[in-house]
Amino acid sequence: MLDVTKIRKDFPMLNGKMMQGKPLIYFDNAATTFKPQTVIDAVTKYYTEQTANVHRGDYDLSYQISEGYESAREAVARFINAQPREIVFTSGASAALNLVAYGWGQKFLKPGDVVLSTEAEHASNILPWFKATEVTGAIFEYIPLAEDGELTLDNFKAAMHSKVKVVTLANITNVLGYVAPIKEMAKIAHEYGAIIVVDGAQGVPHIATDVEDWDCDFLAFSAHKLCGPTGVGALYGKYELLQQMDPFMLGGGSNARFDICGNILLKNPPYKFEAGTPAIEAVLGFKAAIDYISAIGMENITAYEHHLRDYLMSQIRDMDHITIYNPQAATGIITFNVKDIFAQDAASYINSQGIAVRAGNHCAKILMDMLETSETIRASLYFYNTKEEIDHFVQVIREITLEKCVDLFF
Repeated sequence: MLDVTKIRKDFPMLNGKMMQGKPLIYFDNAATTFKPQTVIDAVTKYYTEQTANVHRGDYDLSYQISEGYESAREAVARFINAQPREIVFTSGASAALNLVAYGWGQKFLKPGDVVLSTEAEHASNILPWFKATEVTGAIFEYIPLAEDGELTLDNFKAAMHSKVKVVTLANITNVLGYVAPIKEMAKIAHEYGAIIVVDGAQGVPHIATDVEDWDCDFLAFSAHKLCGPTGVGALYGKYELLQQMDPFMLGGGSNARFDICGNILLKNPPYKFEAGTPAIEAVLGFKAAIDYISAIGMENITAYEHHLRDYLMSQIRDMDHITIYNPQAATGIITFNVKDIFAQDAASYINSQGIAVRAGNHCAKILMDMLETSETIRASLYFYNTKEEIDHFVQVIREITLEKCVDLFF
């Protein structure tokens, strides 16, 4: 079991931070995570001791920071069992998914081709493909979800056919927290000649990720959901696919040469996708976050989150005034509503008790139709949360009433 007391000392946000006059309990980890001091130090060090551009200068400082930048690429690659040349730094998972939909989808999809996804996807993994199908004349289709919103392998098999060229989905969904069988799905997709694109924004920070074992074609994720800085993320792509893709942006650093006639020779991946000056300090913080999490161990993080979820679910599962939408999910996301109380009103009351949760449609607007509700409340756990925090949360949920919520506003 993790020494959470020791771990919490690494996070400034967990040491003395108050909300509504009470010690902060942060259960919005699916939106973003707190940063350990080592990540903050890595970002600060760049500005105070290492400031220079990468891949540009013929002087020591630029060389040293360029080496640090590329060592971050190597760390990201090791973390998901890829090769450094298969890692493209982006501004986050959204940018990475847009890059695939533009650089591969808009280039290779044809009229009548099918992009296959689910109704549970985040906007960042579905809107870019809406645009790709609009531009190319391809068609968007959905894999039917089980009654509880889970994606089953049987339903995926039934939805696959010869016109499917792209399968794009999250390996862990951001509302219901179900884990998709990516390895098995990739095998089936490839048998039909399709590629599989994985939104790993919720998956990579919480379970061990092995792109070689999964044999997925692309994987996108963000640093800020795994204790790293905002504004940086990564796209993994099989190298031959990255070679085929068009870059979304052109500019300095992405080309080997160009001439007066407009001829452009792009660099090899990943550099042809990294035009302009990157978020250098964020990339260095990204590496620090991966180093920190790797030292704890993904298996330990996953096991502890499951332990916390089971503890929480055991106390709220039988509350008559609570509707839980994902009681069987195997991750730290618990999505629920309080009967007869609007989600945002309930979340505001929970906030008044010092607890941060997320209310709304969570950028998964199609899923709300299936759940037959306009909004839900999401509590999402991470490895620095504690049983004591859950106890307080459970007590607040047990005592919540419409009258208490109304009293906040009048």
